[in-house]
Amino acid sequence: IWLIGARGSVATTTMAGCAALVAGLHPPTGMATETPALAGAGLPPLDSLVFGGHDTTDCPLPKRAEQLTTAGVLPYGLARAVTRELETADREIRSGGPAPGDTRTTEELVTAFTHDLTDFRRRCGLNRVVVVNVASTEPASGGVGLPPSTLYAAAALRAGCPYVNFTPSTGLRHPALAAPLAAGGLPHAGRDGKTGQTLLRAVLAPMFHQRALTVRAWSGSNLLGGGDGAALADPAAAAAKNAGKERVLTDTLGPGVEGQVHIDDVPALGEWKTAWDHIAFDGFLGTRMILQTLWQGCDSALAAPLVLDLARLTARAH
Repeated sequence: IWLIGARGSVATTTMAGCAALVAGLHPPTGMATETPALAGAGLPPLDSLVFGGHDTTDCPLPKRAEQLTTAGVLPYGLARAVTRELETADREIRSGGPAPGDTRTTEELVTAFTHDLTDFRRRCGLNRVVVVNVASTEPASGGVGLPPSTLYAAAALRAGCPYVNFTPSTGLRHPALAAPLAAGGLPHAGRDGKTGQTLLRAVLAPMFHQRALTVRAWSGSNLLGGGDGAALADPAAAAAKNAGKERVLTDTLGPGVEGQVHIDDVPALGEWKTAWDHIAFDGFLGTRMILQTLWQGCDSALAAPLVLDLARLTARAH
């Protein structure tokens, strides 16, 4: 599994969590691929997974895991118990980009990222490499050149690697990749993993539709700490994130539902997030009603089992 944003909270939790499951230190809570329904699906075993990735920071994974322990994301003692596995993965992380001052062309960047992927597969003797983007949300593309998420996606296509986009970033959906994506025939998945507010919207919107209840307005607020909060403090990045939240409602309920989502950076929340939604709907004979939801969760702990699930399912599809 090649993680874009490999030193971030989600990636570190994913790698530390996988090591903990293999060692029998914790049960696979939150992993659909470890349920009885998928026991005979031929998925790659957890102990067969090898990790690497790209990142633009240089904080070692064991240190990042200790930081997540202090933040309350990882259980006390886990980081120390899986230090060897984290050190092994850390040696497989390569410099991403483009970093500030990077003068490489688009072609040079894609070529370098492609080499990192093929070299990882060759040196580790792997059957396949699944690329998963868990980096911070980038602003919607619109300028000259390819956004970073699309550079990584292009490299995955060239290297013959299945690709999963766990973020709202452009990734494979850039028009420049339409032809190679169609020609490659590689499994690919996603545009924004649903771990909190969007997850609830994806569950509740079909309920209203199936019960023939008219949703008049759906408004929400999202309070985020950690790296996500800082990244989404950028209005352009927040707009890209909100577009995904709105798309969930539009795809299910159609256009015309009033309301917006506001995202606020609250550093004091650390790795946690709080999402509030206010849903106004009409029932029988036009009776007006309201549903409110409050979600408080740890994003990394919610995302990590999904990352492992998606990587294993995509590997099986390949």
